Amino acid sequence: MHIKALEVGYFQTNCYVAFDEETLDTAVIDPGADSNKILNFLEEHHCKVRAILLTHAHFDHCMGLEEVYEATHAPVYMSHRDLEADIGNLYFGIDWALDPPEDTHFVSEGDVIEAGVLRFEVLETPGHTPGGLSFICQNALFTGDTLFRRSIGRYDLPASDALELGHSLEKLRDLPGDYEVFPGHESATELDYERRFNHYMNAPWEL
Repeated sequence: MHIKALEVGYFQTNCYVAFDEETLDTAVIDPGADSNKILNFLEEHHCKVRAILLTHAHFDHCMGLEEVYEATHAPVYMSHRDLEADIGNLYFGIDWALDPPEDTHFVSEGDVIEAGVLRFEVLETPGHTPGGLSFICQNALFTGDTLFRRSIGRYDLPASDALELGHSLEKLRDLPGDYEVFPGHESATELDYERRFNHYMNAPWEL
């Protein structure tokens, strides 16, 4: 599996394009903005988009969803919990709320999303938002705004919850084995590295 990080939008969000190099089966994770940039990459690499995954519903992670969905007709996967609460987009001065396609699939802990030959295991990792999700595919862990390199997502926003975020960090910390971690912002890291050097992973209750 090849993973391309596309930095999109004002908040420099990571939109990930994960694709199998033989079949070109593809998943797009967090199409946050700059849909033309995302679609141009998909076209240039002949990607066959089989799924669109949302780690959470903050505007900077899904404002490009409509255009990518309309261009690819790929099914969308997310948690329903972010649609049931005010998750704070107005906090950033953005009068916008996610209106996902009618055929969106709402997933939960342990579900498996099949994007052609790629299989993504769903982990519920709330705290930054009520519906925060992480996804595991092969040796890759997509953490959205739950876990960053030597840092974590904010928990002072509307509908954020520090206790839930602590539980989510503990869940990620206790996963067996190591993973390459692809966060919602900034650079990739490794789970073992975060276990060693990320204070919040070692003491998730001291938020």
